Amino acid sequence: MRAVAVVSSMAVLPGAEERLAGFRAGWYRCLPRWADTLFELTDAVLCADGPVTSLPRLSLEPVLRRGHGSQYAALARGRADAGALEDLLAAFRPAGWPLVFAVDATTWPRVAAETSPGRGLYYHPSRQTSGKPVVAGWCYQKVSQLCFGRDSWVWPVSCRRIAPRADLAAATVSQVAAAAARVAAAGPVPLFVFDAGPGYDPAALSHGLAACRAQVLIRLRKDRVLLRDPPARVPGTAGRPRRHGAPFACKDERTWGAPDARLAIADPVYGMVTVRGWAGLHPRTRRAGRWAGPAPAPIVRGWVIRVEVTSTPRPASKAGKMLWLWWSGPPGTTPDLDLCWRAYVHRFDIEHAIRFAKTTLGWTTPALRHPEQADRWTAIILAASAQLVLARPLAADRRLPWERPRDPAQLTPGRVRRDFPRLRAALPPTASPRKPCRPGPGRPKGRPTRHATRYPVIKKAA
Repeated sequence: MRAVAVVSSMAVLPGAEERLAGFRAGWYRCLPRWADTLFELTDAVLCADGPVTSLPRLSLEPVLRRGHGSQYAALARGRADAGALEDLLAAFRPAGWPLVFAVDATTWPRVAAETSPGRGLYYHPSRQTSGKPVVAGWCYQKVSQLCFGRDSWVWPVSCRRIAPRADLAAATVSQVAAAAARVAAAGPVPLFVFDAGPGYDPAALSHGLAACRAQVLIRLRKDRVLLRDPPARVPGTAGRPRRHGAPFACKDERTWGAPDARLAIADPVYGMVTVRGWAGLHPRTRRAGRWAGPAPAPIVRGWVIRVEVTSTPRPASKAGKMLWLWWSGPPGTTPDLDLCWRAYVHRFDIEHAIRFAKTTLGWTTPALRHPEQADRWTAIILAASAQLVLARPLAADRRLPWERPRDPAQLTPGRVRRDFPRLRAALPPTASPRKPCRPGPGRPKGRPTRHATRYPVIKKAA
């Protein structure tokens, strides 16, 4: 179906074409081996007509001048420098976006791939195994910069695979610390937003990132109980000093006391927003797990923030919604209550971005055997997502006949992708042309095929 092109009337940002061309050149330099095939495979993902549903079918795209066999060879024997790609993404971050980043983990399902190593059991919202919402596959954790506009645009920062036996909290601390070091050399302290989950423990993340220049914002359960510091010890009192004081129960208002900070603001979407914060609270920690040993478990202090709104975007939702958040930051800093509640509201943009990458760009479409191949394909998806953001001010609205026209300033990632073939034609060439070749000899006669090694699913951490 031919799309109706509506030329953008939005003023093109100065240097938008140069930034897009510069990013493409930098992405090509991040590919030490099989660079031409991997680069053109990225263009094929961006220029395909419709969602990517098959990896071999991408070889039919004119921008991919190599055969379908070279795609698998490039993913198997090529290389994508993950560190150089993260540096490139940090250098081309959109100007004007707040230093707010969302962190979320997702699963690449590989249920029946018995020959694929490194598979674990992970939560899946819509698939089940033996009646439980878990699925065998690979786990990837993504960090994306958020834009506070009313859209689903995010900027990819990093995406790393988490091994099944790895500590998710330790892996998250390492990934967030690397991202903070790249974007926070000077200026405001970046804020990293997490949803509630077993791998995003407030004490573990806050303690692990205490030496980093980063703020942490995590949603708490509504029945969470935290503790205050004990009162001053009376001189001459016998016994061990107390570690914990009075409790702070989120579901018991009598234990809250007076807030240390308060904000009330009117919002056109959420109505009257009331934010209150209490300082100097800490969760209970024990000498077990990551803090096992003779030394006492650390006391990790932070803020507890309560957000209450009078309306929600969906009319069917109940009014008076509220949520609890945990905040911690570098010593001497206090939370910006207005930034905190807005950051968590926009945290859901990363979920829309993950869904777009899977359903449209084909992130989890290829049936790859080895996780290293999946890492290279993930790097391609990151580079493609970044190019869509950079191409946004240059794109025209190529809508389908039954679609409503959109304001050029509010184009979705899908509509920008429709116009990317036109934009790519105007950019300077990067990859080298295809060299003439002939088919290989194939498998020698008399050599039998061998069964691939089977790998069991890793069901729990060591």
